[in-house]
Amino acid sequence: MSKAKALEQVGEGIWSITRPMRFWGIETGTRMTVIRLEDGGLFVHSAVGLDSETHAAVDALGPVRAVVAPSKFHHVFVPAWRDAYPEAILCCCPGLVAKRPDVSWHRVLGDQPEALWSRDLEQVHFGARTLEDEVVFFHRPSRTLVCSDMVFNLAKHPSRLTRAAAWLLGNREPGATYLEHVMVRERAAARDQMDRMLRWDFERILLAHGEPILAGGRETLQRAYAWL
Repeated sequence: MSKAKALEQVGEGIWSITRPMRFWGIETGTRMTVIRLEDGGLFVHSAVGLDSETHAAVDALGPVRAVVAPSKFHHVFVPAWRDAYPEAILCCCPGLVAKRPDVSWHRVLGDQPEALWSRDLEQVHFGARTLEDEVVFFHRPSRTLVCSDMVFNLAKHPSRLTRAAAWLLGNREPGATYLEHVMVRERAAARDQMDRMLRWDFERILLAHGEPILAGGRETLQRAYAWL
């Protein structure tokens, strides 16, 4: 995932695009997901840089209704999307208003879907992982779980350095890392939040860092957090 790719359809009403990205000097890549809502508008999750090609590809799908920063680490490019789509609502996970007061967010998200996407998406605030405070989504029509930092898939990354870092962090198959065992302090709350996600009938997982899981997604998530 070292090179940018074009926006590609991965299921019914859902597209994704990947971009290179480094975190602490390690190439992890990142992924944006775009979902067409029932009314034809678009839900943009974990926005990437908005170059002219991406702008045109998104515009071809429909009008952008919402730009969502689902984690405390997935917000950098929101201002560019705000400027390009001033009528879209800007939504963030808890904690981002204080971190990015310059954005003027319209919504802080929790467990309840906004009316705009409630017919298409369900969501859970994975607040037990306070470092990210991630809001995780389930797209019912395509049976896709959409997340950013809850699941990593870097064990087979093209970069040898990235693979080595993934191995040291215990990310040897799609799932969590050793860091989650440290970051999750309230395991009962985390177990409840995870159980709510596992009640969703999803087959695939679109994640930010690494290749997507296109089959057996629910089993992958269940295995990744079985330690809770």
